[in-house]
Amino acid sequence: MLQTEQQSMNFQHTLMRIRLGLVALLLVSQQLAAQAPRSEDELPLLDLDTPLRLNFAGSWEKDFARSDKWEDELNRVLQMRQEQAALQRAGVSGGTGPRVSLGNLNLGGSNRRAANLFELAQLAEYINRPSTMEITQDRNEIRIERRGEAPLVCSLEMGPMSTFSSAHGNEICGWDLQQLVFQITLPEDLVIQHRFSVASDGDELRMVTSVSSKGSTPFNLISAFNRFDAGPDNLNCVLTVSRGRVCSQITPLD
Repeated sequence: MLQTEQQSMNFQHTLMRIRLGLVALLLVSQQLAAQAPRSEDELPLLDLDTPLRLNFAGSWEKDFARSDKWEDELNRVLQMRQEQAALQRAGVSGGTGPRVSLGNLNLGGSNRRAANLFELAQLAEYINRPSTMEITQDRNEIRIERRGEAPLVCSLEMGPMSTFSSAHGNEICGWDLQQLVFQITLPEDLVIQHRFSVASDGDELRMVTSVSSKGSTPFNLISAFNRFDAGPDNLNCVLTVSRGRVCSQITPLD
């Protein structure tokens, strides 16, 4: 009996020494951690002046070598559809309805797939005629200015945002991860979508324009842009079908 009690006391003393050792080890490790310098791999404090999203701001000029040519893209899409030509010969009954006019393009007059695709390709080219764009961005919103086009403005917050709505159509914008998306819906179910993305180094920007009508497969046109230092705004440049980029001198106001 005495031997059992002695063994129990020895076990309790041993357990107590282990506990005291663990407490001492914990205190020493906390002191060393407090004295150690901060690791460079630790997350920095949040800078409220730095946008949480990628920076789109700057002056951008189209890189024609890396951008789609609408005629080539149209031919590529038509070639992909050749295998379905037999199924499309019946076509869709031609309906008449109000036309949608944008610039010198009239849409909605023909429901034949080939003609509709050609018109969508022309519209995509017309929308992408500006060769430069200016983007400003802060912690609240991003604003995209293109000569001859209405500015595209969106919040940097999550979720879709309605930016315009009337009897003539509506516009919404939002973020798909780090891509900025604008979708414009016009009468006769004509839908224009712009999807912007910027490289992590901030020197290259990509805009994908998709145009569809009455639920058709969209025609996509990719435009690539490079960042540049904008000088005095004394040139007016547009992208034409026949002559490419054409610039004219802006006469200063007296």
